[in-house]
Amino acid sequence: MAQQSKIIIGCMSWGNWGKQFSTNEQADLIQFCTDNGNNTFDHADIYGDYTTESQFGKALKESGIEREKIQLISKCGIQYVGNSRDNKIKHYDYSKDYIIWSAEESLRNLKTDYLDTFLLHRPSPLMHPEEIAEAITSLKESGKIKQFGVSNFTTSQVELISSQIKVEVNQIEFSLTQHAAMHNGSLDQMMLKDIQPMSWSPLGSVFKQDNEATQRIKPVLKDLAEKYNISEDGILLSWILKHPSQVSPVIGTTNKDRILNANKALKIDLELEDWFSLLVASQGHKVP
Repeated sequence: MAQQSKIIIGCMSWGNWGKQFSTNEQADLIQFCTDNGNNTFDHADIYGDYTTESQFGKALKESGIEREKIQLISKCGIQYVGNSRDNKIKHYDYSKDYIIWSAEESLRNLKTDYLDTFLLHRPSPLMHPEEIAEAITSLKESGKIKQFGVSNFTTSQVELISSQIKVEVNQIEFSLTQHAAMHNGSLDQMMLKDIQPMSWSPLGSVFKQDNEATQRIKPVLKDLAEKYNISEDGILLSWILKHPSQVSPVIGTTNKDRILNANKALKIDLELEDWFSLLVASQGHKVP
Protein backbone atom coordinates (compact mmCIF):
# COMPACT_ATOMS: atom_id res chain seq x y z
CA MET A 1 0.00 0.00 0.00
CA ALA A 2 1.41 3.36 -1.05
CA GLN A 3 2.08 6.04 1.52
CA GLN A 4 0.47 9.43 1.05
CA SER A 5 2.75 11.86 -0.76
CA LYS A 6 3.71 15.04 1.08
CA ILE A 7 2.81 17.18 -1.94
CA ILE A 8 -0.75 16.30 -2.91
CA ILE A 9 -2.08 16.85 -6.43
CA GLY A 10 -5.38 18.74 -6.50
CA CYS A 11 -7.58 17.69 -9.42
CA MET A 12 -10.28 20.39 -9.37
CA SER A 13 -9.08 22.02 -12.59
CA TRP A 14 -8.37 18.87 -14.60
CA GLY A 15 -11.85 18.63 -16.09
CA ASN A 16 -14.78 20.89 -16.88
CA TRP A 17 -13.83 23.52 -14.30
CA GLY A 18 -10.47 24.14 -15.92
CA LYS A 19 -8.21 22.48 -18.44
CA GLN A 20 -10.77 20.04 -19.86
CA PHE A 21 -8.06 17.44 -20.39
CA SER A 22 -8.80 14.42 -22.54
CA THR A 23 -8.65 10.94 -21.07
CA ASN A 24 -5.20 10.45 -22.61
CA GLU A 25 -3.94 13.76 -21.22
CA GLN A 26 -5.20 12.90 -17.75
CA ALA A 27 -3.67 9.42 -17.92
CA ASP A 28 -0.34 10.96 -18.92
CA LEU A 29 -0.47 13.43 -16.03
CA ILE A 30 -1.39 10.72 -13.53
CA GLN A 31 1.61 8.70 -14.73
CA PHE A 32 3.92 11.73 -14.55
CA CYS A 33 2.83 12.61 -11.02
CA THR A 34 3.17 9.03 -9.83
CA ASP A 35 6.60 8.65 -11.42
CA ASN A 36 7.79 11.76 -9.59
CA GLY A 37 6.54 10.79 -6.15
CA ASN A 38 3.20 12.60 -6.19
CA ASN A 39 0.98 9.58 -5.80
CA THR A 40 -1.88 11.27 -3.92
CA PHE A 41 -4.77 12.86 -5.81
CA ASP A 42 -7.32 15.16 -4.22
CA HIS A 43 -10.91 15.18 -5.51
CA ALA A 44 -14.39 16.26 -4.48
CA ASP A 45 -17.65 14.97 -5.87
CA ILE A 46 -18.73 18.45 -7.03
CA TYR A 47 -15.67 19.17 -9.18
CA GLY A 48 -16.63 19.81 -12.78
CA ASP A 49 -20.32 19.79 -11.78
CA TYR A 50 -19.99 16.19 -10.58
CA THR A 51 -18.08 15.04 -13.70
CA THR A 52 -14.35 15.26 -12.90
CA GLU A 53 -14.13 12.12 -10.77
CA SER A 54 -15.60 10.02 -13.56
CA GLN A 55 -13.17 11.48 -16.10
CA PHE A 56 -10.25 10.80 -13.76
CA GLY A 57 -11.48 7.25 -13.16
CA LYS A 58 -11.44 6.51 -16.88
CA ALA A 59 -7.95 7.97 -17.16
CA LEU A 60 -6.69 6.01 -14.18
CA LYS A 61 -7.95 2.78 -15.74
CA GLU A 62 -6.31 3.70 -19.06
CA SER A 63 -3.01 4.51 -17.35
CA GLY A 64 -2.70 0.94 -16.11
CA ILE A 65 -1.32 2.14 -12.75
CA GLU A 66 -2.06 -0.31 -9.96
CA ARG A 67 -4.54 1.09 -7.45
CA GLU A 68 -2.26 0.23 -4.53
CA LYS A 69 0.41 2.58 -5.88
CA ILE A 70 -1.69 5.71 -5.50
CA GLN A 71 -3.87 7.37 -2.88
CA LEU A 72 -7.27 8.90 -3.59
CA ILE A 73 -8.94 11.62 -1.52
CA SER A 74 -12.51 12.76 -2.06
CA LYS A 75 -15.04 15.00 -0.33
CA CYS A 76 -18.80 15.08 -0.04
CA GLY A 77 -21.61 17.18 1.36
CA ILE A 78 -22.03 20.14 -0.98
CA GLN A 79 -25.21 20.02 -3.05
CA TYR A 80 -24.18 22.18 -5.97
CA VAL A 81 -26.47 24.06 -8.36
CA GLY A 82 -25.51 22.96 -11.85
CA ASN A 83 -26.58 20.76 -14.73
CA SER A 84 -26.02 17.39 -13.09
CA ARG A 85 -28.49 17.58 -10.21
CA ASP A 86 -31.88 19.15 -9.66
CA ASN A 87 -30.81 21.44 -6.81
CA LYS A 88 -32.68 24.73 -6.54
CA ILE A 89 -30.16 26.27 -4.16
CA LYS A 90 -26.64 25.43 -3.03
CA HIS A 91 -26.81 23.64 0.30
CA TYR A 92 -25.20 20.90 2.40
CA ASP A 93 -26.42 17.38 3.10
CA TYR A 94 -24.84 15.32 5.87
CA SER A 95 -27.59 12.80 6.43
CA LYS A 96 -26.36 9.25 6.96
CA ASP A 97 -27.85 7.94 3.73
CA TYR A 98 -26.46 10.80 1.65
CA ILE A 99 -22.91 10.49 3.04
CA ILE A 100 -22.86 6.76 2.28
CA TRP A 101 -24.40 7.29 -1.16
CA SER A 102 -21.86 10.04 -1.98
CA ALA A 103 -18.93 7.84 -1.01
CA GLU A 104 -20.27 5.00 -3.14
CA GLU A 105 -20.80 7.39 -6.08
CA SER A 106 -17.19 8.54 -5.81
CA LEU A 107 -16.03 4.93 -5.73
CA ARG A 108 -18.06 4.14 -8.84
CA ASN A 109 -16.82 7.23 -10.69
CA LEU A 110 -13.18 6.78 -9.71
CA LYS A 111 -13.41 3.07 -10.58
CA THR A 112 -12.03 1.91 -7.25
CA ASP A 113 -13.15 -0.19 -4.29
CA TYR A 114 -12.00 2.21 -1.59
CA LEU A 115 -11.01 5.80 -0.86
CA ASP A 116 -7.84 6.36 1.13
CA THR A 117 -9.29 9.53 2.64
CA PHE A 118 -12.90 10.78 2.73
CA LEU A 119 -13.69 14.31 3.87
CA LEU A 120 -16.78 16.35 4.71
CA HIS A 121 -16.28 19.23 2.29
CA ARG A 122 -17.63 22.17 4.30
CA PRO A 123 -19.41 22.42 7.64
CA SER A 124 -23.19 22.60 7.73
CA PRO A 125 -25.19 24.35 10.46
CA LEU A 126 -27.48 21.30 10.48
CA MET A 127 -24.86 18.53 10.71
CA HIS A 128 -25.41 16.03 13.50
CA PRO A 129 -22.24 14.34 14.83
CA GLU A 130 -23.97 11.08 15.75
CA GLU A 131 -25.47 10.68 12.29
CA ILE A 132 -22.15 11.48 10.65
CA ALA A 133 -20.40 8.98 12.91
CA GLU A 134 -22.88 6.26 11.96
CA ALA A 135 -22.26 6.85 8.26
CA ILE A 136 -18.48 6.93 8.56
CA THR A 137 -18.41 3.86 10.79
CA SER A 138 -20.45 1.97 8.22
CA LEU A 139 -18.13 3.06 5.39
CA LYS A 140 -15.02 2.11 7.36
CA GLU A 141 -16.36 -1.26 8.45
CA SER A 142 -17.24 -2.12 4.85
CA GLY A 143 -13.71 -1.13 3.74
CA LYS A 144 -14.97 1.63 1.44
CA ILE A 145 -12.92 4.33 3.16
CA LYS A 146 -9.66 4.07 5.08
CA GLN A 147 -9.36 7.49 6.71
CA PHE A 148 -11.96 10.09 7.69
CA GLY A 149 -11.63 13.83 7.96
CA VAL A 150 -13.14 17.22 7.36
CA SER A 151 -12.40 20.28 5.26
CA ASN A 152 -12.71 23.96 6.20
CA PHE A 153 -13.91 23.12 9.72
CA THR A 154 -13.26 25.45 12.67
CA THR A 155 -11.85 24.18 15.95
CA SER A 156 -15.28 24.00 17.58
CA GLN A 157 -16.71 22.14 14.60
CA VAL A 158 -13.86 19.65 14.75
CA GLU A 159 -14.57 19.16 18.45
CA LEU A 160 -18.23 18.58 17.69
CA ILE A 161 -17.52 15.81 15.17
CA SER A 162 -14.69 14.41 17.30
CA SER A 163 -17.13 13.88 20.15
CA GLN A 164 -18.52 10.93 18.20
CA ILE A 165 -15.79 9.78 15.81
CA LYS A 166 -12.07 10.34 15.33
CA VAL A 167 -11.25 13.14 12.88
CA GLU A 168 -7.95 12.24 11.17
CA VAL A 169 -7.59 15.06 8.62
CA ASN A 170 -8.62 18.71 8.29
CA GLN A 171 -8.05 20.29 4.88
CA ILE A 172 -8.01 24.06 5.29
CA GLU A 173 -6.93 27.17 3.42
CA PHE A 174 -3.42 27.99 4.57
CA SER A 175 -0.71 30.03 2.90
CA LEU A 176 1.59 32.98 3.44
CA THR A 177 -1.26 35.35 2.58
CA GLN A 178 -3.95 33.40 4.46
CA HIS A 179 -2.38 32.23 7.69
CA ALA A 180 -5.25 32.67 10.14
CA ALA A 181 -4.97 28.96 11.01
CA MET A 182 -1.71 29.74 12.87
CA HIS A 183 -3.50 32.24 15.11
CA ASN A 184 -7.06 30.95 15.58
CA GLY A 185 -6.05 27.65 17.19
CA SER A 186 -6.74 25.46 14.14
CA LEU A 187 -3.19 24.19 13.59
CA ASP A 188 -2.59 24.02 17.35
CA GLN A 189 -5.62 21.76 17.67
CA MET A 190 -4.40 19.52 14.88
CA MET A 191 -1.07 19.08 16.62
CA LEU A 192 -2.77 18.32 19.93
CA LYS A 193 -5.32 15.90 18.46
CA ASP A 194 -2.98 14.18 15.97
CA ILE A 195 -5.03 15.47 13.02
CA GLN A 196 -3.25 15.77 9.70
CA PRO A 197 -3.44 19.26 8.18
CA MET A 198 -3.79 19.65 4.43
CA SER A 199 -3.62 23.06 2.80
CA TRP A 200 -5.59 24.05 -0.27
CA SER A 201 -4.52 27.17 -2.20
CA PRO A 202 -1.04 26.91 -0.62
CA LEU A 203 0.43 29.68 -2.78
CA GLY A 204 -2.21 32.10 -1.59
CA SER A 205 -2.77 35.32 -3.51
CA VAL A 206 0.90 36.14 -4.21
CA PHE A 207 0.64 35.51 -7.96
CA LYS A 208 -3.08 36.26 -8.27
CA GLN A 209 -3.41 39.73 -6.76
CA ASP A 210 -1.51 42.99 -6.82
CA ASN A 211 -2.04 44.62 -3.45
CA GLU A 212 0.02 46.05 -0.61
CA ALA A 213 0.72 42.64 0.89
CA THR A 214 1.84 40.98 -2.35
CA GLN A 215 3.93 44.04 -3.23
CA ARG A 216 5.77 43.65 0.08
CA ILE A 217 6.15 39.90 -0.34
CA LYS A 218 7.49 39.77 -3.90
CA PRO A 219 10.93 41.37 -3.36
CA VAL A 220 11.54 39.18 -0.29
CA LEU A 221 10.41 36.16 -2.27
CA LYS A 222 12.72 37.03 -5.14
CA ASP A 223 15.75 37.33 -2.85
CA LEU A 224 15.01 34.05 -1.08
CA ALA A 225 14.44 32.20 -4.36
CA GLU A 226 17.92 33.26 -5.43
CA LYS A 227 19.42 32.41 -2.05
CA TYR A 228 17.99 28.87 -1.97
CA ASN A 229 18.21 28.31 -5.74
CA ILE A 230 14.56 27.39 -6.07
CA SER A 231 11.50 28.88 -7.76
CA GLU A 232 9.39 31.47 -5.96
CA ASP A 233 6.46 29.07 -5.66
CA GLY A 234 8.89 26.59 -4.12
CA ILE A 235 9.76 29.15 -1.43
CA LEU A 236 6.07 29.69 -0.67
CA LEU A 237 5.59 25.95 -0.23
CA SER A 238 8.72 25.65 1.92
CA TRP A 239 7.25 28.36 4.18
CA ILE A 240 4.19 26.16 4.77
CA LEU A 241 6.25 23.01 5.15
CA LYS A 242 8.30 24.50 7.98
CA HIS A 243 5.28 24.69 10.29
CA PRO A 244 5.56 22.00 13.01
CA SER A 245 2.05 20.69 12.36
CA GLN A 246 3.44 18.97 9.23
CA VAL A 247 1.06 20.49 6.69
CA SER A 248 0.65 18.71 3.35
CA PRO A 249 0.09 21.25 0.54
CA VAL A 250 -2.56 20.43 -2.07
CA ILE A 251 -1.27 22.02 -5.28
CA GLY A 252 -3.67 22.81 -8.10
CA THR A 253 -1.20 23.21 -10.93
CA THR A 254 -1.27 20.90 -13.93
CA ASN A 255 2.06 22.23 -15.22
CA LYS A 256 4.69 19.50 -15.01
CA ASP A 257 7.57 21.89 -14.35
CA ARG A 258 5.70 23.50 -11.49
CA ILE A 259 4.96 20.08 -10.02
CA LEU A 260 8.69 19.33 -10.07
CA ASN A 261 9.38 22.75 -8.50
CA ALA A 262 6.92 21.92 -5.75
CA ASN A 263 8.77 18.71 -5.00
CA LYS A 264 12.04 20.63 -4.69
CA ALA A 265 10.48 22.55 -1.80
CA LEU A 266 10.64 19.35 0.25
CA LYS A 267 14.42 19.67 0.29
CA ILE A 268 14.44 23.30 1.48
CA ASP A 269 14.58 24.17 5.17
CA LEU A 270 14.13 27.93 5.43
CA GLU A 271 16.34 29.57 8.01
CA LEU A 272 14.38 30.93 10.95
CA GLU A 273 14.82 34.60 10.12
CA ASP A 274 13.99 33.97 6.46
CA TRP A 275 10.72 32.34 7.49
CA PHE A 276 9.84 35.31 9.68
CA SER A 277 10.87 37.80 6.99
CA LEU A 278 8.12 36.40 4.79
CA LEU A 279 5.58 36.51 7.60
CA VAL A 280 6.44 40.13 8.37
CA ALA A 281 6.18 41.04 4.69
CA SER A 282 2.74 39.45 4.51
CA GLN A 283 1.49 41.10 7.70
CA GLY A 284 3.04 44.49 7.04
CA HIS A 285 4.37 44.80 10.57
CA LYS A 286 6.83 43.08 12.87
CA VAL A 287 5.64 40.23 15.04
CA PRO A 288 4.35 41.30 18.50
